[in-house]
Amino acid sequence: MADGEERVAIVTGSESGIGRAVAVALAQQGCDVGITWYRDEAGGQATAEEVRGLGRRAEVRHLDLTRLPEAADVIDELADALGGVDVLVNDAGTGHRTPLLDLDLATWREVLATDLDGAFLCLQRAAWPMVAAGRGGRIVNITSVHEHQPRVGAPTAPPRAGWACSRRWPRSSWPSMGSPSTPSRRGRSPRR
Repeated sequence: MADGEERVAIVTGSESGIGRAVAVALAQQGCDVGITWYRDEAGGQATAEEVRGLGRRAEVRHLDLTRLPEAADVIDELADALGGVDVLVNDAGTGHRTPLLDLDLATWREVLATDLDGAFLCLQRAAWPMVAAGRGGRIVNITSVHEHQPRVGAPTAPPRAGWACSRRWPRSSWPSMGSPSTPSRRGRSPRR
């Protein structure tokens, strides 16, 4: 990182796409990286190899945010394995293409639980050691363009909008962390 101090980042959903790109970019900036995968273990391992190829440490864990609250234990495991956590990037999420009139309550609840409850629990698990270390930290909750442009017939917008609407809440809840939360939307620069 810019100050030359060793830092640790955890990136959920980092087996592919934006999560993978973020994990590699953080390694390029000098972070050791905790990597999580949901469906693609080989993708998670490939991300770890990219991080290690940059001379940084990488730990890989399976993260299934449909299994709450115990899924958030993975954040503790990664922080323990890497010696703390300075940055959390919440990129893991889900969605369905089920049309509104065909959507059942169980699917609706799964999307909300994964995208809102899962992100909250991961955020909280990362914030505790950040506060305890007394150095502050950064938490980035990535949503998507579907927060503003809902996919037709898909229940993806409500949880993403939920995080967008609550983006200042973590900062006000943990003021001793400095400026811990910077929301971002996929494909756009973070707003401050």
